[in-house]
Amino acid sequence: MKELLVSSDRILESLSDGVYVCDTERRITYWSVSAERITGWKPEDVIGRKCLEDVLCHIDKDGHRLCGEEHCPLHRSMITGSVTQVPVIVFAQAKDGRRIPMQVTAAPIINSDGSIIGGVETFRDVSPMLIDLQRAQKIQQHILGQPPPGDHRLRFTAHLVPQDIVGGDYYAYRLLDENRHGFMLADMEGHGVAAALYTMHLNFLWERFLPLLTEPPEFAAAVNNELVKVFGGDVSFATAVCGVIDASNGTLWLTAAGGPPPLIARRSGRIQKTEISGLPLGVMEGVAYSVHGMHLEAGESVLLFSDGALEIENAAGEILGVGGLIGLLQEMDYPRTPLSMPALEERLLKFSNAIRMSDDITIVEVRFLGTD
Repeated sequence: MKELLVSSDRILESLSDGVYVCDTERRITYWSVSAERITGWKPEDVIGRKCLEDVLCHIDKDGHRLCGEEHCPLHRSMITGSVTQVPVIVFAQAKDGRRIPMQVTAAPIINSDGSIIGGVETFRDVSPMLIDLQRAQKIQQHILGQPPPGDHRLRFTAHLVPQDIVGGDYYAYRLLDENRHGFMLADMEGHGVAAALYTMHLNFLWERFLPLLTEPPEFAAAVNNELVKVFGGDVSFATAVCGVIDASNGTLWLTAAGGPPPLIARRSGRIQKTEISGLPLGVMEGVAYSVHGMHLEAGESVLLFSDGALEIENAAGEILGVGGLIGLLQEMDYPRTPLSMPALEERLLKFSNAIRMSDDITIVEVRFLGTD
């Protein structure tokens, strides 16, 4: 036992993963041999410096700066006292300026009195694995990046924040005839590669059954029956909301297949929850879905969102839920102010007791602008 305690530093230095430790001010106090090998930064380059001071300069998969921000995994670990449950992919800056894709885990360092005195991060270079993921990401972004139909009477806006490089949320909208536009938001069970593959098939079903979307319940029933065949009796399913809006008068029809109920944002500033529901897609064949009609005035919107925006737990074990999401939107002065997904994502993360969002988050806004 004595020999093991004496050689603990050697054990750290033998790890193939890079390891570094920082204090609560994020000053680096330890830098391993593998950290130097992966990044090119030597201990004398970084010890005593903050990690955001032109050292690692982490960015996320979308190019957003993490260091010094709420989304930094090590910072989140120290302020929440949580250990990373699923590795996070970030891009770190090597000494020669290259961006290195890394799989990162973080944990707080807790003193004998229970106080957090720093944090430790481990990381590995995942460049080979990332090549295939980025190819899949390009395919998914191409499918989800189709431009909305040009109609001055409506505005379609989608905000997607996948939990990983690829995700399990899917959305689409399409002009059905001169005035009617169809749309859909679906959330495959889980996230990551498997869920992303299912979204590819869901896109095929969207194209195949699009003529049925003039009657949303018929469209949902057809997609459901096909997904039952694809899932083949396993526990997979998808929640979804699909609908049609008539741009000539603001009439809206919605069909729900599980998942969060859509929100209606009124001109008065009130955000109201709709009371619509239905069985998730892919659970059983022959499900009959219902349709719910309502009317939007000029400037009013319907918001569809995946459950990643709701099923967020804070330190007290409380779930955000629909009411909490409405509260966050109102704090942002929505709908009077356009929806900012980065601002909403930061609020969601601050509410949570997590190092990062644990699920994909998608919000689709359909705003009726009026006929004038």
